[in-house]
Amino acid sequence: MSEPTGTDQLAAEIPPELHKQLQEFRRHLWRAKMVEAILAGFFGLLLSFLVVFALDRLMPTPGWLRLVILIAGTSLFAFFAPYWIHRWVLKNRRENQLARLISQKFPRLGDRLLGVLELSGQSESAASLSPALRAAATRDVAAAAAKRDFSEALPSNRNRTGLIVVSALILLAAGAFVTLPKAGLNALQRWLMPLSDTPRYTLTKFDSKLPNQIVVPLGEPFELEVGLAKDSEKKPANARARLSGQSWLESTRDENRYRFEFSGQQKESSISLSAGDARARVKVIPTLPPTLESVDAMIALPEYLELPDRQIDVRSGTLAILQGSSVSLHANASRDLASGQLEVRDLPSAAQPAEEESAPEPAQPVKMSANAKGRRASYPALDIAENIREVRLSWVDKLGLAGTETFRLRLEPLTDEAPTVYIQGAQRQIAILPEETLEFEVTAQDDYGLKTFGLEWQGEFTKPSPDSPAKGEMELAPGGPAESQLVAPAAFSPVVFGIEPQKLTLRAFTEDYLPDRERSYSQPIEIYILTRDEHAQMLKDRFDRAIGELEDAAREEQNNLDENKRIERLSDEDLQAPENQDRLEKQRAAEQENVEKMEKLNEEMEKLFQDALRNGEIEPETMKKLSETGQQLKELSEEDLPEVEEQLKKAQDQRSTPEQSKKDLKEATEKQEEALKKMRETLEKANEANRDFEAATFVNRLKRAANDHDGIANAMTGSIDKLIGLRTTEIDPVEERLLGELALQQKRTASDVRWIREDLGHFYSRTEKEIHKELLEKMEASKIDEGLEFNRERLARNLTFRSIVFSKKWAEQLREWAKLLEGEQENGEGGGGGGGGGSMEDQDFEFMLKVMRMIQSEQDIRARTRAIEQLRRSSQPKPFQRPQFP
Repeated sequence: MSEPTGTDQLAAEIPPELHKQLQEFRRHLWRAKMVEAILAGFFGLLLSFLVVFALDRLMPTPGWLRLVILIAGTSLFAFFAPYWIHRWVLKNRRENQLARLISQKFPRLGDRLLGVLELSGQSESAASLSPALRAAATRDVAAAAAKRDFSEALPSNRNRTGLIVVSALILLAAGAFVTLPKAGLNALQRWLMPLSDTPRYTLTKFDSKLPNQIVVPLGEPFELEVGLAKDSEKKPANARARLSGQSWLESTRDENRYRFEFSGQQKESSISLSAGDARARVKVIPTLPPTLESVDAMIALPEYLELPDRQIDVRSGTLAILQGSSVSLHANASRDLASGQLEVRDLPSAAQPAEEESAPEPAQPVKMSANAKGRRASYPALDIAENIREVRLSWVDKLGLAGTETFRLRLEPLTDEAPTVYIQGAQRQIAILPEETLEFEVTAQDDYGLKTFGLEWQGEFTKPSPDSPAKGEMELAPGGPAESQLVAPAAFSPVVFGIEPQKLTLRAFTEDYLPDRERSYSQPIEIYILTRDEHAQMLKDRFDRAIGELEDAAREEQNNLDENKRIERLSDEDLQAPENQDRLEKQRAAEQENVEKMEKLNEEMEKLFQDALRNGEIEPETMKKLSETGQQLKELSEEDLPEVEEQLKKAQDQRSTPEQSKKDLKEATEKQEEALKKMRETLEKANEANRDFEAATFVNRLKRAANDHDGIANAMTGSIDKLIGLRTTEIDPVEERLLGELALQQKRTASDVRWIREDLGHFYSRTEKEIHKELLEKMEASKIDEGLEFNRERLARNLTFRSIVFSKKWAEQLREWAKLLEGEQENGEGGGGGGGGGSMEDQDFEFMLKVMRMIQSEQDIRARTRAIEQLRRSSQPKPFQRPQFP
């Protein structure tokens, strides 16, 4: 027996309930769309007949127009109905077609149903397609489909609307035949046989509402509308009118009314009317039409902004208003008004779709009446939504004259944009000590008011610590509904907030009044709050770079001196040669470039000295050498090297004699030799200071390594109750991550200790001090490298107690070595000059250092006072710790 194929196979393989659901869906679809096609056909026929009937009441409808109307009416039956049936019936017969239609309403279910139908229609072998898997998928989709009502996925059903419209048209046609049977039969004949000569049926008598006089705009064309009475036995198709001796005008009846248009008049006259045997006379009084003298808009902003209503004077054009607002227009006219009307229409905000079927219908205008009182007309308020609107104003005065002007206003909605905030006057990355104060300016802007405005910070430890990183915020200035821009100076001092050394991300934030909108933030500033040891190491790195730049400058100056000596050996005549003058110009330019480098280097050394002064823990002898180095750099950049450049410039002066140029060049080389000698002396002084710096950093580096081990021990102690006695497989993931971080920190600390030992060995080879040799021997004898590696393994294996013990042990050992070096520094040459020791010059310098540090401390206190005062003014409660001033 052959296996079923095609639709039979598909129907056999899907569950009967699902198959039944699809058949029921198809039946409803076909029935609805076929009814729509039939209703559309009847709609076209009835509407075209009623159009002919109506036109015949207004004018003798020509045959070609009736033929066009008949063809347009019957085309819905002839063309639209077959197309509609083909689209919805013939193209939706198969289950997969129905599934695609269902997916438009239920995308997920439709896609799954389509997939199951495609699987059910496949005929691959069992090796490539599992029947059990296909059956399971089919059952799953069938179960999901059973929970859905497929009738909800049917396209919009217009049958009810169509039936109502067709019924209304039928009632209109029946009413026409009942009320005017002769006219109805006549229109039916003229509609069925548009090219025939069937005459039009007519009626007659002027309406009793015809006025005795009318007021028309002065000098402007106007029209007169004349109606026929209901009981008129004759209703002529045309009527005639004549204005004060002018030619007769004819008008075709439109819904039992005649309309006549006349040219503008400058003086009073009268109109004679004639329709059949009816006669009438109307007096015409020309008058200036009313004009608008001003239009103002009262804008009520959304309640959340807490702003008062705004009144602005508007002109015909465009008015941009915030979404959620409402606007009411008020017009002042030149004469008392009887009425006014506002016409508003939604405008498309984007290009219309290319496909005709998907293009939206033009929005119908909405008309609203105004409240007229005296010369002022108040138009109804309009809500501002997302769409653009066009508003047109019209007005009629007490005389019945309408304004001839066109007042149009385009209302464009604005969105409440998010506020912006940014920080000025601060580097994006900066390293400071805790007592330093970072000062900058913060600016926030918004289009409709700022609610709050301040600073927010989040800390992050760069190594494991039992403490929590810093976190907090502070308001800089109070906001308000009317505050569209806020500018405030900010002073941020870590010690004021009790923030210990760590990495801190500082951002400015602001909020506007839009509900549920998140804060807006500035670009972050990364602040590295350093310990004094870390600060000293940073200064050492900067000093290393400065010494390297000084060495480069000295080499370049030596090269310049060699070239100047070569040029000096030339004869007086050769020195004036153009090519040698070019050589002198290059030498002068090279000297100027070296002067600029020395100026930058001098600025860096001044800043380095100020930062070293702030550190407070750098030895006075080192500070003195830094000061002397900076002073010599200042002399080189401001006096010595500029003098060399000036002499080189004189040597190439075209007004000088060859002898004078030779003399100037010689003086330049002599001054350059002196400057180069001074640069070397400065470099030697800088290297001496750097060696002292480096010796001091060994103490700081050892202390920092000891602190790292204390941090590891403290972190383990804080989690000991969650770790002790557990296997590595039983540890909570959070604690497991902590062990991994601590092991990594132990590895980094071990690497730091190895670098300390290597740097100490190099330093000893240069200085040959016994204390450094003794410390090297102690470090090698302790086998600290192996000990730290064993401790890392203990951490990884969760040997909690032993890890704590050995971490503290190595911390004590590192501090002992640091004290050994500190004792040497106190007894050595850089001891500090206390208690009358040292030369008078050293004592004077130390006194100057103390004064400078007092001044610096006073400046820091003032800056911190500004930060504290700023915190006091903040209205929001913030986490605060009493500052500990150094």
